[in-house]
Amino acid sequence: MVFSSSVFLFIFLPIVLGLYYIIPEKHVRNAILILVSLLFYAFGEPFVVFLMIISIIINYFLGLLMQKKQLQKLILIISVIWNLGLLGIYKYAGFFVEILNHVKFFHFPVPQIALPIGISFFTFQAMSYVIDLYRKEIPVQKNFFQLLLYITFFPQLIAGPIVKYKDIISQLDKRPVDSKQIAQGIRRFIFGLSKKLLIADIVSIPVDTIFALENQELTCLLAWLGAICYTIQIYFDFSGYSDMAIGLGHMFGFSFKENFNYPYSSGNMTEFWRKWHISVSTWFKEYLYFPLGGNRKGKIRTVINKWIVFFFTGLWHGANWTFVIWGLLNGGFLMLEGMNIIPIKKMQKNLFLKIISHVYTLAVVILCFTIFRAEHVTQGLHFWRTMFGFGIADNIHQKIGMSLFLKELNPLFLVTMLVAIIFSMPVKNWIVQALQVANRKIKIFAQASSYMISLGLLLICLLYLSSGTYSPFIYLNF
Repeated sequence: MVFSSSVFLFIFLPIVLGLYYIIPEKHVRNAILILVSLLFYAFGEPFVVFLMIISIIINYFLGLLMQKKQLQKLILIISVIWNLGLLGIYKYAGFFVEILNHVKFFHFPVPQIALPIGISFFTFQAMSYVIDLYRKEIPVQKNFFQLLLYITFFPQLIAGPIVKYKDIISQLDKRPVDSKQIAQGIRRFIFGLSKKLLIADIVSIPVDTIFALENQELTCLLAWLGAICYTIQIYFDFSGYSDMAIGLGHMFGFSFKENFNYPYSSGNMTEFWRKWHISVSTWFKEYLYFPLGGNRKGKIRTVINKWIVFFFTGLWHGANWTFVIWGLLNGGFLMLEGMNIIPIKKMQKNLFLKIISHVYTLAVVILCFTIFRAEHVTQGLHFWRTMFGFGIADNIHQKIGMSLFLKELNPLFLVTMLVAIIFSMPVKNWIVQALQVANRKIKIFAQASSYMISLGLLLICLLYLSSGTYSPFIYLNF
């Protein structure tokens, strides 16, 4: 079940909200959230839900054993092996066997194991709980059901954001909710739903068409169109999901940290990675980069540490060399900026250099996301060659490609792209800053207008859903 489906919007969510607010008792409310979260996950993964519960039980008991000081390091090792082993079997077994089969005399059957939805997210949350216990940053959770709620809570279960236990520990026991917070949650959910349905799904049409073309059919204009559209699609798809998760959390009294902070407004790749998928980049920084030594062991070690982190960041997204290359490329540009080979500080000194810096950042992001979206490395490399004028399309395919390019530039697509470009910038922040110095009447009007706009967007989204068009969230694949 996904947030943008009719089943969720018209059946699941209204019933859950109704039950939650009819019953005032805190423990009963928590029990309701656990049950509906398991039902939510079982809707798409009826058998794998038991795997998730087993994983949570094991991490729960490992957490209890952390109270024995002499066993703490052993328990930590067991936890890491268990969680990464679980992830490795389900997500990477086939990938690693294929690599091994390239070695002479090896030929093992490649296992075909279905990837459980959300396993990358709930595994990382479970790991962070045990690791934080080892670091003595949190107390042991002796109530199994509270740990179960933390990991299975349906708004963030299948595609994040990755919520660390220490960030919501107090909210599991006490989370007062008022009508204003609920209204803000509903508004945030609607804005996220609009990002998904009214922007990401529309720009996904040319993306799917262009990335399905044969090599000889791909032209320079089509390659750039597909790459730019995918860069728009993945941001509005995933940030839309995060907005919906954060909004749902508000409806039930939880406060999740932001997962995106207008990354396409960044002036360099270092800034981009402070604003893109914040929960996963923070997770890797806290639980991999810092334990490796971070930037405390010299420049060369810092470069190596960053590349290790981005190698695993790419691999975390999926068992494909395209993701690994994407991660290493991002790590490489951060290394170049960190060593001042790309002088990002100098590029902030005047408006012209700032524009150049911003263009450079967007170009790198687009090129990296091109290999990220490609089915395989060969396709990604062909896209890059074609984007820089080294394609293989002949005159006939060039003409066909131009026709397809013009066909994709229909009025709906052009308006959607314009809206996407505007709202990929921190427009909301600019409005909030302007309202801070406005008088009370203007603030009230702006607040009322935001709710009216959200209502209008909801109606448009419902009309869009009634047409039967739908595409799954991108990050459900990870």
